Formats: sequence, C-alpha cells, structure tokens
Amino acid sequence: MSQKPTSRYVDFSKLDKTIHEKARLSIMALLAAKAEWSFQDLKSELDMSDGNLITHLRALHNSDYVSMEKDMEKRPQSKYALTATGRVAFERYLEIMEQILKMSKS
Repeated sequence: MSQKPTSRYVDFSKLDKTIHEKARLSIMALLAAKAEWSFQDLKSELDMSDGNLITHLRALHNSDYVSMEKDMEKRPQSKYALTATGRVAFERYLEIMEQILKMSKS
C-alpha cells in the first residue's frame, strides 16, 4: 500500500475563520486554560468593551464553541466555558498553527 507524500505546505483553508480573529482567539485561549470565566473576568483580562466582548462571545456561542450560563444567585452574572465542540475546534486550530510554525522554521 503506498502512502501519499506529505506536503511541506500547510492547507491554510483549514484555519477556522471563527477562531482566527484576534479577539476570539484570545477568548478561546483563556477558556481553554481555565474551565469557566465570568463575563467581568474576561472583560478585565482582555481589556475589551462590553459591546465588543459580547459580539465575539455571541459569534463563538453561535458556532457552538462556547456555552453561557446565567448565575442569578447573589447578582446576575454570566459565565462562559468551552463546549466539547469548541475544545476540538481549538485543538485543530492549534495543530494547524503548529504546522505553520514548523514550516516557517524549515
């Protein structure tokens, strides 16, 4: 059985456009590092406005990459986490980025 030759080049079309945007990549990286983040903690960590952060979280939520839970106990607070789909998408994104790094070093 013959194997396909491996390409020295990366298939850039496989980069997830939803994740690739700078703000969404930052959100995904934070959510991958810690199981759950509150809206206020994300806002503070990323130094983003409410509207900007909400827009990017909505795009990630609409792609089923991020889940949102409203906690109404003491004061209303939204918490965000990666979904299983989001974790897989982020891992695939990182794999492609690693290929790009390897290609640029060779």
